[in-house]
Amino acid sequence: MRIAIVGAGGVGGYFGGRLAEAGEDVVFIARGRTLEALRQDGLRIESPKGDARLGNVQATANAEDAGAVDVVIVAVKAWQLPEAMSAMRPMVGPETAVLPLLNGVEAAGRIAVEFGRDRVLNGLCGIVAHIEAPGFIRHVGAEPMIRLGELDNRKTARVEKLAAAIVKSGVDGAIPDDIDVAIWQKFLMIGPASGVGAVSRTPYGIWLDTPEVRDLLDRAMAETYAVGRALGVGLGQANIDQAMALLRAAPPNGLTSMQRDIQSGRPSELDAQTGAIVRLGAEAGVPTPVNDVIYRALLPQERRARGQVQFD
Repeated sequence: MRIAIVGAGGVGGYFGGRLAEAGEDVVFIARGRTLEALRQDGLRIESPKGDARLGNVQATANAEDAGAVDVVIVAVKAWQLPEAMSAMRPMVGPETAVLPLLNGVEAAGRIAVEFGRDRVLNGLCGIVAHIEAPGFIRHVGAEPMIRLGELDNRKTARVEKLAAAIVKSGVDGAIPDDIDVAIWQKFLMIGPASGVGAVSRTPYGIWLDTPEVRDLLDRAMAETYAVGRALGVGLGQANIDQAMALLRAAPPNGLTSMQRDIQSGRPSELDAQTGAIVRLGAEAGVPTPVNDVIYRALLPQERRARGQVQFD
């Protein structure tokens, strides 16, 4: 398959690299120092799953150079999605499938508005990886996995073919019975944890073992669960239990990506995570007071990171 990777960071670099290593025809859409490094030196991956060095990597800043592809995997930050959709338009042909691997629960719907529902898959991924240097991806934790499916959960040939390519690349790939439940399962964990971690400014192990803060998480998670249920997602108590188990299994000194961005003064996924819980709750008529307070408390830092306000 001809596969384009939009976003060559920890997620896109790792999964795109593994697909290319397995023999798929992969092109990276990148820019700046990352593009220069991919063109000159190729892609390097260091991982507990095995290191890789790909010397001959296809990379371009211009999607027109890539042309129409079979699959576009979108692996940017949620707030970068509008720019990514604009940039990738030349690669989306009549038969192209677009697979978002973004945090949050709204990406597939937004892509469907832009390109049509028939071109969009839904998906999620799990991995802890980052750019160690331009063209150098370091995978530091979590079993790399991708879950994907059609918006209506049909088991189509294109989904099965892409899932097979993912498995062939050494990644845990699967087509769940209900992709919405799978996405909200991750959101039940990452959305509340990102907000609580960012507002407490402490790693997982500290706030999970601080009863007052753990209670905040429990209430934020309960609100998220109620919003999903009100929107028709088939969540059950087992999903909450699994979300808590995943948090307990996380490195105690770890931070969510949203928390790292906020603490470093970078634009974050606040709107796509905590903001989405509040926004979707309002649309569904579900109160989300805990998430609302967290969102409002973090909003000034987000606006400073985006250059909208200034303060010390």
